[in-house]
Amino acid sequence: MVVRQVTPDLADPAFWRLAPEQRLAAYRILRGLGAPARSSDGSYVLARHRDVVEASRRPDVFLSGPGVTTPRPPAWVRTVFGDSMVNMDDPRHARLRGVVSRAFTPRVLARISADVDRIARGIVADVVAERPTEFVAAVATRMPFEVICTMMGVPDAYRRELLAEIGRATEGTTVRRGLRVPGRGLRALARMHCVIARVARERRREPTDDLISALAAADLTGRELGAFFSLLMVAGVETTRNAVAHGLHLLSENPDQRALLAGDAARYAPGFVDEVVRHSSPIVQFRRTLARDHELGGRLLPAGADVVLCYASANRDESVFADPDRFDLTRHPNPHVGFGGGGPHFCLGTALARQEMTALFRELLTRLPDLRSVGEPVLVPSSFDNRVGRLSFTY
Repeated sequence: MVVRQVTPDLADPAFWRLAPEQRLAAYRILRGLGAPARSSDGSYVLARHRDVVEASRRPDVFLSGPGVTTPRPPAWVRTVFGDSMVNMDDPRHARLRGVVSRAFTPRVLARISADVDRIARGIVADVVAERPTEFVAAVATRMPFEVICTMMGVPDAYRRELLAEIGRATEGTTVRRGLRVPGRGLRALARMHCVIARVARERRREPTDDLISALAAADLTGRELGAFFSLLMVAGVETTRNAVAHGLHLLSENPDQRALLAGDAARYAPGFVDEVVRHSSPIVQFRRTLARDHELGGRLLPAGADVVLCYASANRDESVFADPDRFDLTRHPNPHVGFGGGGPHFCLGTALARQEMTALFRELLTRLPDLRSVGEPVLVPSSFDNRVGRLSFTY
């Protein structure tokens, strides 16, 4: 009797409700096919590391402009709220990226390193004083949120309001047969845009040494400024928050790796950050659209077709990573695609995320040496991000 192997369908909402181990097994099947598999919605899945990297580095063929999330937002949403950089192609993308990249230069990041360390110390001090038991809200969310607000120059008076809106904008929403769609909380995004517009008006009158002042002076339109702010606050906070939460759980489950990091943070922190991002893949996948016919993996992909860059699969590709399911902060080399596979859409905030995670875990492991997660993280089913909803912890 011959048993026919069923090709996993990433367009089926039921796939994203599978246990993580079942999804990893499905990715192995997809990688084993060689050629990109076609899903029930007509899109093609790029599951192999080499294919994700090629698509990332060929923006002339694999377009972002039609939209990178699944499903795409309606045209009126983009008209009202403006295009995010992730949904742009050159020359628009190059122009805006050139402006905002000034906020992420090595010189700027070196200047804010003291702020990052101060914020990490404050968060851990609050944990010691208040003894919370849920890690995501008490620690993982606060770190990137406070850092980005400080960089942007968001006054303290607006921060509590913004934090609440971020939660509403990124919380799970059941639409289109149950798939969670990022950015669906349009009212929350609108309120966030109003806050940043208010601060930008203040900075135009009285500029300070912060990112909002720099962007306002660069003649970004109100919609461009609002779209970038939403991207930075929602994507920047959510991805780093998830990486931090997964990081604690991975260290708790792998005491030998935890001992390495706690014993010599300066040596092992860079590898720790990369391995957490590879192993957890905070962003699961992005969409691209074919500008023209293109052959990939021995299969001709037609112009106009959608392709899905499955980072979560590429980061477990056994042809690139030895023993890919093992968490190993000494892994070298580690060419993961957790920050993107290269090309013009490589994450601008990569160095900042490394800085945040390094400072936070150094402080956590120093002041709370018995810190560990309790039980399994509560994951939010999503086809977009590997989101941790809750994570109990003790110390």
